Amino acid sequence: MVQPNSSNSGGSIDRKDKVLLFIKEAGTASISQMASKFDVSEMTVRRVVHKLADSGLVIRTPGGAMAAPSGSMEKSFVERSARMASAKDAIGRQAASLVRDGDTVVLDSGTTTRYVARYVASRSNVTVITTSLAALEELAGSTGVQVRLTGGIYRRSSHDLSGNSVVDVLGGLYADKVFFGAAAISFSKGVMNFDAEMPSVFLRAGRERILVIDSSKIGKEAPYRLCAVEKCDTVITDKGIKAADLGRLRRLTKVVVAE
Repeated sequence: MVQPNSSNSGGSIDRKDKVLLFIKEAGTASISQMASKFDVSEMTVRRVVHKLADSGLVIRTPGGAMAAPSGSMEKSFVERSARMASAKDAIGRQAASLVRDGDTVVLDSGTTTRYVARYVASRSNVTVITTSLAALEELAGSTGVQVRLTGGIYRRSSHDLSGNSVVDVLGGLYADKVFFGAAAISFSKGVMNFDAEMPSVFLRAGRERILVIDSSKIGKEAPYRLCAVEKCDTVITDKGIKAADLGRLRRLTKVVVAE
């Protein structure tokens, strides 16, 4: 059995391991159960569960977490999600601040939009249409957000849905905002992706198009061109962006730097 943490034994890594073991043994556990078990605050437990979910080790549920089935998320998706995690978290928080109560928003299945979903979860009377099962997991416990999946074929590599169903659903939408990620911003070729299947219909599915992208991808290239930078109404990135790159981007569109 897992023993409760004492106030002076075990750091955050130790606690993370113990919480993971507890969830695995129980199959599913609530935030309040784990807070009581380990004699810590519910906020502390939520932070630990967020980290475990980011690593693909658990799946968030309403009010708690469950053990992730083996292979529930491809390792490559988990690794991409963890890369530049603090920057993506800041971008997600900044992006979610643009969502107003009553909005309908579209989220693509990028690793950064997963963090947008995390902060949108606290909004009220919001509808989220998404292809992303990772975003669904982030929003599962929210009472103020209605989630609608597009339908489609499951892609393990990106933990999302793809195919004609996505195009059909998004083609009939005109949401308030669309949040989407990208693999790169090239100053000569525009917004680019590694994924040839990301339909440009995403960009037509909302009144306002908001690109969320961490600074490590700016000034780079990827195989597939998605759109011109000018097609993005807003680009949200992190404070790691180079001053020269920020200046060049701001000559093309509105740029917000998340702190």
